[in-house]
Amino acid sequence: MTDQSNPDIIKVRQLKKSDWPYIEQLFGEKGACGGCWCMHWRIPKGGKMWDTAKGEPNRQTFKKIVESGKVFGILAFDGSIPVAWCSFGKRLDFPRTETVKAYRHEFPNSTWVINCFFLAKGYRGLGLGYRMVEAAIKGIKQHKGKFVEAYPVTLTKDGKQLPAAFSFTGPEKIFIEHNFKEIQRLAQSRPLYRLEL
Repeated sequence: MTDQSNPDIIKVRQLKKSDWPYIEQLFGEKGACGGCWCMHWRIPKGGKMWDTAKGEPNRQTFKKIVESGKVFGILAFDGSIPVAWCSFGKRLDFPRTETVKAYRHEFPNSTWVINCFFLAKGYRGLGLGYRMVEAAIKGIKQHKGKFVEAYPVTLTKDGKQLPAAFSFTGPEKIFIEHNFKEIQRLAQSRPLYRLEL
């Protein structure tokens, strides 16, 4: 974060098809985390399928779908520098969700999800997650979504925050503050929240 910057002047906006250079700049060589390139929920299965996709294949696939306009997301900027990302979209566009037992349930086709965050070091703990959820909800409303799901992480058993790499779905607090309600908790660490618009 630059010396003159503060959280109030960081701008957030919806992703554009032309934003790939910002995504690449923000995610860096690691593709945000471990070669993910925000493809975790978009790959139907983990295991060998995921191992094959990590890194450059994920980067190429994500670039293609961003530039085609098939990706929804929120970018945050400190001046001209991209500093944070939040992914949202139709639940049906994230097939891996169905592989997680804790998230399986009947849902209407008008269900959207907010499922991934990446904040650059130095920009965590400033309330950006809250602002990006707010912007994502606004975007979902513009696309006539009726329900929004979230899969936030919980604190560890001893009440500590999980490391950032394991917190990519966001903390419960920001969804509760946006009036999401817990509708299912088949595993203590994997609650399912929903907001009706």
